[in-house]
Amino acid sequence: MSGIIESLRQFSLPSVLFRLTLAMLVGALIGYGRAQKKANAGLRTYMLTSIGAALTMLVSLYEYEMLKGPWTYAVEAVGMKFDVSRFSAQVGSGIGFLAAGTIIAVAHRQVSGLTSAIGLFACATLGIACGAGFYEAVFCAMLIIIFTLEFMQPLELAFKRRLRNITIYVEFESPEDVDAITSAIRNQGAQLYDLEMERTERQGNKLPSAIMTLRLDRQNASHSAILSSLAELPCVDSVQELIS
Repeated sequence: MSGIIESLRQFSLPSVLFRLTLAMLVGALIGYGRAQKKANAGLRTYMLTSIGAALTMLVSLYEYEMLKGPWTYAVEAVGMKFDVSRFSAQVGSGIGFLAAGTIIAVAHRQVSGLTSAIGLFACATLGIACGAGFYEAVFCAMLIIIFTLEFMQPLELAFKRRLRNITIYVEFESPEDVDAITSAIRNQGAQLYDLEMERTERQGNKLPSAIMTLRLDRQNASHSAILSSLAELPCVDSVQELIS
């Protein structure tokens, strides 16, 4: 087994095919889960990102091998030096441009696509490792990345729902209803830190709404309790927690 791995570390046609195929597979495994969640970057985006990063590293290795062999005369004539990491270093800049396109601002001061952006960066780095033949790191990092993307999200949401700080979005009938809403918040032992009024269009009418940042009481830090108390108010049309 070790002999096969060592042969795949050599720069040869079978090794190149294996590295590109491995990059495609690890990109597909990560991208499949993102596609299932209908993320901004899906299966093909992750696959192509990983393949492109691996190819960038392979081009670097190819030039390095050529400069040691057929292109030696050029090195001796010009005296140039070659850094094998030069091409792969540019992947970070390129992937930053691609990742920025997956980050979008949605309604109510929320931002979507941050996980897709950093996932693309991690996938590109995996592709570089595939191209370099660092197979041990590829498989270890792939498992850790998949675990983080697929299994940590429920734990992250559960953690955020236990925080004392909470941001909510409330739609109501009239601007005068703000007093009743803030009173209900204080009755729950929560403190109102920030309030931003908006206008939400519903059925052709622009009705008032607000984004509120609260800090819940230590003894009553239930997010569902504060949401339920506001939803029971006759003046409130809808209320939801904003989780980034």
